[in-house]
Order: sequence, then C-alpha cells, then structure tokens
Amino acid sequence: MSAEITPVASGFVARYEGRTLPAALGPDSDQVVLFSEEELDGFESAAGYWRRTVTRADLEWLVLIRTVGAFGGEACIVLDEDEDGLHIAYTGHSGQKAEALGYWMVDHGAYEVVVPREEVFSIRVERIPVP
Repeated sequence: MSAEITPVASGFVARYEGRTLPAALGPDSDQVVLFSEEELDGFESAAGYWRRTVTRADLEWLVLIRTVGAFGGEACIVLDEDEDGLHIAYTGHSGQKAEALGYWMVDHGAYEVVVPREEVFSIRVERIPVP
C-alpha cells in the first residue's frame, strides 16, 4: 500500500451550492442530510455540528466514497486502520473462500478480518455515483 493513500471509512459525500459536504441518505427516499463543522446558511445546530436536509434534486452530485483493495487475491473493503493493521471486509460471494483466507463471519454472509497493512494490495479510493 502506498503511504500516500490513507484508508478512509465508507460514507456519502455530496456537492451542494458549491461545497463538498459529508452526507447521509434519508429520512425519506428523496432526501439527503448534509453535515458541516461550521455554521452555514440554512443549516441547524445539532450537537457540535450543523446539518440540513435537502432533496436529491438540490444536489450537484452525490457519491459513496470507499477504500478498496485486494487481500489473498480477493477484493476487499478497508473499514479501518489501527496499530494492529487494516480491518477489512470480504466482498466476494463465497463464505468458504472467505474463511479459507482467515476472515471470520460477523453476520450472515458478512466476513471481516484484521491483517497487516502490507498484506493488502491495490488500495484505492473509489467514488461511486449515487443515482
């Protein structure tokens, strides 16, 4: 893994009125909640940050950001990084293959593991457009 790429948690990011802001989907299917660390016009205070609910039509764009890579020749998502290594999730469809690679089942069909950083290859940050 290149030292220039720092793994990031997955999350939504939106472009609204010329600003790029963290976002969350909902509460209704056509709504997006935008977040800011500073007070912005039209945003309301909420426990140390500011938020505003808008419709998807109000946004210039909405994307899902996630850090992905490969472990044991299989695709993975990087969930976190700490002194123990990278916390990754298996993105394949074979529970047997996941378990053979050392992943443990955290929920039905969901597998995760913590591995040394140098064992995860081809790490990159993906921007997936949300229609």
